[in-house]
This record gives sequence, C-alpha cells and structure tokens, in this order.
Amino acid sequence: MAQRGIQLDQEKFFCSICLDLLKDPVTIPCGHSFCMNCIRSYWDEEDQEKMCSCPQCRQTFQPRPALVKSTMLADLVEELKKTGLQAAPADHCYAGPEDVACDFCTGRKLKAVKSCLQCLVSYCEQHLRPHYESPAFEKHKLVDPSKKLQHNICSGHDEVMKIFCRTDQQCICYLCSMDEHKGHDTVSASAERAKKQGELRTSRQQIQQRIQDREKEVKLLQQGVEAVNHSADEAVKNSDKIFTELVHLIEKRSSDVKQQIRSKQKSEVSGVKELQGKLQQEITELRRKDADLEHLSHTNDHIQFLHSYPSLSQISEATDSPSINIHPLQYFEDATAAVSEVRDKLQDILSDVWTKISLAVTSVDVFLPQAEPKSREEFLKYSCPITLDPNTAETRLLLSEGNRKATVVIEKQLYPQHPDRFTEKQQVMSRESLTGRCYWEVERSMYKGSVSVTYKDISRTRDESLFGYNDRSWVLDWLWNSYNFRHNNISTSISGPPSSKIGVYLDHRAGILSFYSVSDTMTLLHRVQTTFTQPLYAGLSVYGHGYYAELCELK
Repeated sequence: MAQRGIQLDQEKFFCSICLDLLKDPVTIPCGHSFCMNCIRSYWDEEDQEKMCSCPQCRQTFQPRPALVKSTMLADLVEELKKTGLQAAPADHCYAGPEDVACDFCTGRKLKAVKSCLQCLVSYCEQHLRPHYESPAFEKHKLVDPSKKLQHNICSGHDEVMKIFCRTDQQCICYLCSMDEHKGHDTVSASAERAKKQGELRTSRQQIQQRIQDREKEVKLLQQGVEAVNHSADEAVKNSDKIFTELVHLIEKRSSDVKQQIRSKQKSEVSGVKELQGKLQQEITELRRKDADLEHLSHTNDHIQFLHSYPSLSQISEATDSPSINIHPLQYFEDATAAVSEVRDKLQDILSDVWTKISLAVTSVDVFLPQAEPKSREEFLKYSCPITLDPNTAETRLLLSEGNRKATVVIEKQLYPQHPDRFTEKQQVMSRESLTGRCYWEVERSMYKGSVSVTYKDISRTRDESLFGYNDRSWVLDWLWNSYNFRHNNISTSISGPPSSKIGVYLDHRAGILSFYSVSDTMTLLHRVQTTFTQPLYAGLSVYGHGYYAELCELK
C-alpha cells in the first residue's frame, strides 16, 4: 500500500499534456499544474478571441491567466528526479501508424485507449482521467479508439450528428432536422441503430446459413472429387483388363487362323507331294519301257523281235491324278478376305463403341451446372468449326466454301453412292459430331429452310428422313420472316425478329438446345430442355432453286 501511495504521489508531478515530469511547473486557477511551455503552447493553439480552458478539466478562464512558475513544485520535481523516477512511458505505449493517437498529447503521441463520442476526441489513459473523475463528463459516451470520429460531425453545420433521417437514409444533426430535412421521417441514431441491429442479426443469420450451405456444398464436392477419382481408377483398371482380354482373344483367334492355314497348307502339300512321288515313279517306269522298246526296234532278228514285242508293248495303267490348275499366291485369298472382313467389322464396332464410351465419359457430371451464356461474346467462347459431309448431301445440293455452304441447284450432282446420303429431301448433315457445349451460326437466304440437330441414325429415305418429323432430330424452320420449331412431328409456332443469321447453342450434357435470332443483339427464339442419348450432328435443309444456307466461320 505504501508503494501504491508513492506511485500516486509521483504521478501528480507529470504534465498531462506532454506526459513527462513537470518542467518550469505552473498552476492555473483551477488547480491543475502543467509545464509552462506546454500550457502556453496549448493556449496559443486556441482561438485568442475565445476563453482559455484547462486541458484536463475543461474549466474556462477569461481573460487568459498569467503564468507564474511554482517554485515549490519545481523543487519537489528535482527531488523526485534524484530518486531515479522514470518519466517517459514505455515504447509500446506510443502510437504507431496503425494506432489511434491521443489527440491531447503533444510531441510523440501515446496510444488512445478510448474515444469520446461527445467530445469527438481520442484520449490516452492519462488524458482520459477527467472523464472518470469529473461529474461534468458523466454523460459522455466512451467507445473503443476510432479514427473516424470526424465522420460524426455534420459538414454543413459543424455539429455532432445524433439523428437519422429515414427519408433520405442518412445521419444528420439537429440543425439539419430543422432545415433541409424538415418534415422528414427522423429518429434518434440510437433508435435507428436498434432497428438496424435487428436487421443485422437477420443478415448474419442468413450469412451464417449460407456459410453452412456452402460448407456442405464444399464437402459434397470433395466427396464428389473422391468418388470421381475412385470411379476413374476403377474404370481405367477394368477397361485395361477388358481390353487386355480383348487383345488376348484377338491374339488367340489370330493363332487359330494361323494354325488352320498351316494345317491346311501341310495337308495340301503332303497330298501333292504324295501324288508327285507316284507320278515321278510312273515317269521312271515309262522311260525304262521306252528305252526297252527303242532297243527292240533296232533288233535285226525278226523272230526275237516278234517274240519280245508282246511283253514289251504292254503299258501299265496310268496313275489317276486330278486336274491341276496353278494360281500362285491365291489359294488362301478367301481366308485373307475373311480376316479383312472381320477387321472392317471390328473397326465399325469399335467406332460405334468408342462413340458410346466417349459419350458415357463426357456425360459424367459431378459439379454444379454452368450458367448458359448471355451475350454473343460469351457464346463465341463455345464456337466449334463445323463442315458439311458430302456423303450425306442430297444430289440437288451443291456444297461449296470448303463444304460449309449448301445451295439448291437444278442439275443433280454426281455424288458417289453412299448409305448415309439423303435420297429424297434436300438435306445435309455435318461431318463432325457434337458433344459438350457447342455454338454455331447459320447464314441463310430469306426464303424457306431449316437448321437442325440430329442423331446419326436418322432415316435417309422417305418422309421419316425429314428433319423434325421423327424423334431423332430437332429443327427450327423458317419461311420468310416466320419461325416454326418441330420435333417428333410436333410443331410449335414461334415469333421473333427477322434475321438472316440463326445462332444455335447446344449443351449436350445438360440437354439444352437453344435457337437465337442474331443481329446487333441476340434474341432467344426457342429453347429445348431434354436428354440427349447419342452424339448430335448439325443439319441444314434448303428449298428453292438458288437459295442457300451456310455455316458461318466464327472468330
């Protein structure tokens, strides 16, 4: 307790302005003491026409008191210095760049510990004391140190703003409420704060709920990533196993074919060699017989000739041999053709299967669906180069511009026969299949035609081959300035601005197909939401001699 008392006595010898030991101490009429230079500088900063005030208790004096050094205080301060009293506060008490500084400190300022909303001033611990000790400050509201106290001052009237105008949604002072905000719906700032506090709680609840929702989504997405990784690993392992089995099966069939060919080769060669040996033996016997007959023909003894001739002239029966027809390198050509046929069929099967595999892989959808583009610039991000397939073009369609333009002509084109060709309707399909997100545009002549998407297995003959008249295709028809959508022979009339250019947006995985009228702006004509089970192909239909439709080059 004695130490505490000494400490309190020592603190009385600090100047509340510079927070250092008093230098040339003076006592002003209210009884508070300061360094002579500190109080003089403080009063010099105040308006000379106004009364002087005490920095500590705010008591005012008029006229300005004369300052006389207090000899007794000066002597006591000198005695205290001899005791080793540390006058300066620790460095950590001084205000840094990020701290709120005490407005009363001169020189190096200390950190403020509180700000007063009534005084609109921030105080360090030393300068804050009057607010706790003097009844004059009893109703002042102290808050944590703030650098924004001047925001509480009305710029028009230089008064503290304590009122909130609900009409204009702004803080005002009492003079504003009697002037430009007169008649407005006004309440005290504290009342509006109470109301906003309730709204704040609601907002926080909504934010916290959204945080919980997003955390759940993040967790679900993480689970989705783990599931995708696990499923992908299993799919790769299983596909490797299946393709390995397929390779082993093909290798086994290859080995079986080789074995059959070699077995047949061995059998045929063995039979030929056996017949060849018999024929060679017969040749030897015939040559011996021919030599005996030649020798007999030179015999001069007629009796000997006639006696030997009957036995020598008899020729043994010829060995039966099949007709021999030599075709080098052609004996097993049927086997080669059969293997080639298997290869071609396998290629076709693998092509179809690969399409199904590719579609199954691209259909994996774990993440949240992406929003559909809004502007043409956003659509162009998904533009894909598309060309027309000559093997599908009806013979009255002339393809040009790098197989991007289809024009109706009178003379039939000399296209080769192909199972994919449309035989009755003036239609053509794209060469490229469409999956994922795609966008393309069609420039058209202003008559009759259509732009469509279709499955590859659409009929190529009769009326069921017409785009939109079956469940394999979706089509937007135009006739002059009117539009019509058709699918599975169900027609829907559409209104929209006339345009020579039609934009088509496809999100295969999401099952979205949209048609747009493209000019300076994009206008949605029709949107389809369905499920696509196969890759799609772009389609064009053109009617009328000289009319055309062209797939645009998008950059």
